[in-house]
Amino acid sequence: MNPLLVFPDPPPPELAQCLDLGAWTWKAVDDPDSAIADEPDDGWAGAVISADSDPDGAIRLCRRLRQGEMPLEPLLLLIGGTQLVDLESRFDLFDDFCLVPVRPAELQARLQHLFWSSGRGIRPELVEYGPLALNLETYQAAVDGEPLDLTYMEYELLKFLASSPGKVFTRETLLSRVWGYDYYGGARTVDVHIRRLRAKLGEEHAGLIHTVRSVGYRFGQSRWGI
Repeated sequence: MNPLLVFPDPPPPELAQCLDLGAWTWKAVDDPDSAIADEPDDGWAGAVISADSDPDGAIRLCRRLRQGEMPLEPLLLLIGGTQLVDLESRFDLFDDFCLVPVRPAELQARLQHLFWSSGRGIRPELVEYGPLALNLETYQAAVDGEPLDLTYMEYELLKFLASSPGKVFTRETLLSRVWGYDYYGGARTVDVHIRRLRAKLGEEHAGLIHTVRSVGYRFGQSRWGI
């Protein structure tokens, strides 16, 4: 996939974090000339333009991107609440908008909708279950759009469990499938990592990982909803 064009350079930290978490390839520019000069041979995949801190610069860039021989789309505009009144006369400059501060889940949903609706459906490789999203390309995880600070093995264990929701795994199976057949640690290793995962998921979402008494662990609901 070609990169998304992002404005400004550097972008707001929360925007960069959202894009990285969603595995979007992107490149930031700080003016229209840079957008043209840095454009890949096959063109930009789309654009995310933040108009919050530099509204005039953002609008100039939108106009430049729309007025070329091949107008760039999709184009997502990020604006502050006070800028809503100025949008009506500029609807031709963007395909959708999103209010700042950016909410990660909303930004991902709007970007994905724009690409699908334009017939250029793309989607990073994700494992999703309810509020949980695991990005298999960047080894990042988030709950309700908020990143989780996981170790490598915590991520691998959560990925394995979340990839088969409703299925029960014994501790021995988890040891062999996640840690590997040559791992000589005991079943307590699994219990320790499960406890840490639940703590990092937070009280509201710790219940995503269920203990099945005398057997092992299950992620999410079983087919019978228990």
